[in-house]
Amino acid sequence: MTKPYQQIPIKDCGEPLVLIPHKQFAVESPHAYQKLGAPYHLSGVNSPYYLRQEVLERLINAQTDLQSNYPSWKILIFDAYRPVEVQQFMVDYTFAKTLKYRELKPDLISPEQHQAILAEVYQFWAVPSLEPATPPPHSTGAAIDIALVNNTGKTVNMGSPIDELSPRSYPNHFATSSHPVEQQYHQNRQLLAEVMISAGFQQHPNEWWHFSFGDQMWVWLTNQQKTEHNYVAKYGRYSVD
Repeated sequence: MTKPYQQIPIKDCGEPLVLIPHKQFAVESPHAYQKLGAPYHLSGVNSPYYLRQEVLERLINAQTDLQSNYPSWKILIFDAYRPVEVQQFMVDYTFAKTLKYRELKPDLISPEQHQAILAEVYQFWAVPSLEPATPPPHSTGAAIDIALVNNTGKTVNMGSPIDELSPRSYPNHFATSSHPVEQQYHQNRQLLAEVMISAGFQQHPNEWWHFSFGDQMWVWLTNQQKTEHNYVAKYGRYSVD
């Protein structure tokens, strides 16, 4: 299953992965996927808190922008570098979780049901491809899942949790709501998007929490906005050889 952005050519710049400075941001430790048993050890990088160097620099710029108006707020880093092995683990986990929620047994569903549910999963999870031309965004070290933490240390409510398989995950889901609480959710999402986009990131069309710079999705979205350019992705799948 190929997604539109995976048609973008890649010319990896060879930039290294660098550790995200934990003290500078808000992070969850242990990481949510590590709690589930995700096999980071298979990739040679035992932590998700890595990004390509320029991506990290831009993330720092985004937080500086945020703190110019909200001095004690921080960007909460939910996930960053995600090896393909972990991508496969999370696709399988999400598929199984969806079956359980719908009270379906994996050995009793039809091939059509299997494909339909997998298609739902792939709306929000990239295909765990090992092909160099079609890397999952997080495997490049150029994509990041984030939220915000306010001055009291609490996570700012965005109206839905990260990784939820639902229309509520779409960035503008609450944009037309007349409910005051849902209007606030939209404003919170807008703030997050504004500081990230001002730092050069692009936002995933289906996920309020996912931003990237320099990968295939970033190029695909940027080329749609700036038709005079024809960018090439500068980050492909990062692997430890």
